[in-house]
Amino acid sequence: MADRKLFADELEQRLDELLFASPSHRSISRLAETLEPLPRVQQDLVLHWAGVAAQTHAEIGFLICSLAPQALSFLDTEGFEAWALGGLDTCDKQGARPAMDQLRDLDGLRAAREGRCAARFGEVESRLGRFVQGLSGRPLALRQDEGGDRAWTDTESIFLPASLAALGGAEDNRRLYKATAAILWAQTRYGTFRGDLAWALGEAEEGGGPVVPNSAPDRPAAASGEGAPGRDHLLGWLALFEGIRLEACIRRELPGLAREIAAARPPWPAGLAAEVALLDAAAATASDSLRLARAQAAVPPPSTFPHIGLLDPATAFRVRGERIARETDVLRKALNVLRGAGGMGQADSGAPLTADEGQAAMPLDSAVIAQLPPEAQSAAQSLLQDLGDLADLPPDLLSAAGDGRWSPLPDGAGESGIEHRNSREPDRRYDEWDYRRLAYRRQWCHLFETEVAAGDPAYVGEVRSRHAPLIRQIRRRFEILRGEDRIHKRQPDGEEIDLDALIEARGDRRGGAEPSARLFCRRSRTDRSLAVMFMVDMSGSTKGWINDAEREALVMLCEALEMLDDDYAIYGFSGWTRTRCDIYRIKRFGERYGPEVCGRIAGIEAKDYTRMGVAVRHLGGLLAAQPARHKLLVTLSDGRPDDFGDEYRGTYGIEDTRRALQELRRQGIRSYCVTIDRHGADYLARLYGPAHYTVLNDVRKLPLRIAEIYRKLTT
Repeated sequence: MADRKLFADELEQRLDELLFASPSHRSISRLAETLEPLPRVQQDLVLHWAGVAAQTHAEIGFLICSLAPQALSFLDTEGFEAWALGGLDTCDKQGARPAMDQLRDLDGLRAAREGRCAARFGEVESRLGRFVQGLSGRPLALRQDEGGDRAWTDTESIFLPASLAALGGAEDNRRLYKATAAILWAQTRYGTFRGDLAWALGEAEEGGGPVVPNSAPDRPAAASGEGAPGRDHLLGWLALFEGIRLEACIRRELPGLAREIAAARPPWPAGLAAEVALLDAAAATASDSLRLARAQAAVPPPSTFPHIGLLDPATAFRVRGERIARETDVLRKALNVLRGAGGMGQADSGAPLTADEGQAAMPLDSAVIAQLPPEAQSAAQSLLQDLGDLADLPPDLLSAAGDGRWSPLPDGAGESGIEHRNSREPDRRYDEWDYRRLAYRRQWCHLFETEVAAGDPAYVGEVRSRHAPLIRQIRRRFEILRGEDRIHKRQPDGEEIDLDALIEARGDRRGGAEPSARLFCRRSRTDRSLAVMFMVDMSGSTKGWINDAEREALVMLCEALEMLDDDYAIYGFSGWTRTRCDIYRIKRFGERYGPEVCGRIAGIEAKDYTRMGVAVRHLGGLLAAQPARHKLLVTLSDGRPDDFGDEYRGTYGIEDTRRALQELRRQGIRSYCVTIDRHGADYLARLYGPAHYTVLNDVRKLPLRIAEIYRKLTT
């Protein structure tokens, strides 16, 4: 029977075909056993989406299968598809690891469906990162806490949980993310990790000598479940009291932010009113918080304040010390360079500056900092935040840094240590249709629009001379398309007298009938109201005769089109994978056909690949913005949609391009394709329709045929 459930061995065979590339493939037999109890309709659903996901990432396909029984326990078919598709969209945008984290967060998904909407780190990372950077005034990184569900900081990075669902709505939880990040920033700003605090070294509860902390170097002890209970209670109470003190500090300098933090947390416990009053004072310090925490360490702290994270003072002090040493070295080198250039008022002796000479010459202050290079200024400002005052700077700061020019790079690092990247952001990002998912890949294609560099200035003139008879022939054919004056007879007014109407009126008068008053003719010009976009394939396969034929066809077409009033544009397209989809401007709408356009036509040359869907969407958008009543997209190409790698080739590229052309039709834009691909009939009918393409068997026919096709399309 068709609806019979698949047994484990049958499921194992199907999964083996779908997930053979997954690193977890060795566990496929156990996976088949977990899917065997599901109804057949759910088994088919899971197998379908496992296969779709495996096309993108085999391990994601395996994960969907392994989580399917748990997900289907509270999701219907539509919800399951949305869950799987959401993971694939995240993989497209952020990579496999964030996608798998999102798929695993079934508790957050259940909370959202029950009205407890979670906020996720990926949703707030970009905006919150800029917010933290503005608060700190130095590079304070924002990262997701891998494997943890609490927030903490090592003074160089703020670690936040993957999701927050402590409050009712997603927007409330996004505000909670902001409040949490602000408190963790305040720990680095208002002295939580500054001063002589014995707990920084992991002091034992009984007050003995320092002990080695239980936490791993990069994870808080409380988050990992390690450490003595008394110590965990002490750190928990200390985090709470520091949260109270730090919120008071923020209130004095940033009252608006303090109000947001207060709105995102429950009220402080009534039993701590005296402690809150003490920590609200401007003179309160981290030492006061520590003293209050020690008094409460016998009992666990309240856990109702989600915006207060963990404290890992051992890691924080280690990272802070390394940063201070690094920044001090940068600043010392910069100050010696400044002294050597005469910027600190010393004699031009060229001798290294000693500590005593430097301190006697000029103390380090804001005026001196202003003279430093930007990198050294940043290091100085960061040092002031870490140490609290200029007086706390190391006494040997102005000692000699050694011979050679100062460089902000670490010792021994050359130019090869600097990572060079293309910092240009794409001009647009476009969705791309994935027929296997029956959904778009959001913001998948990165489009860059540039202008074609001018080619040989004599090229267009040479084409005009060589094809002068053919250009005249095309112009004569185009003369028929020109808008002509149309005469409207029997009008009540006009520029000319309608002789036929006048004769009839005199006859009516003589016969005793009342003559007509419509005795004039009025002329009006027929308006074509047409905009045409020529989309020229500039892929590598057009190199040679095809590229020459395209350029000649465009020259001859433009020469003939100048007789008409049609508004037209010419753009080329090429690319290399989804992250580099190039559009080349040759002639814009409204631009005059002159020497600049001729130079760009001469500069058309073969580039890379043929990712056609994104080009259709972008150029179709430019065409749709024109005010003409009739709009036409004409594609000149030598082959089917194609790109580097195997994914876009074949059915995927054809279906994406077909979807893009359907989007244009819904906007009232017609499309037509002229190709020299002898196999074009195999796929062009599906893309453009049976009567909207032409296949040429000889590239040399392209110049004359494109003009004839244009005349027929625009009549």
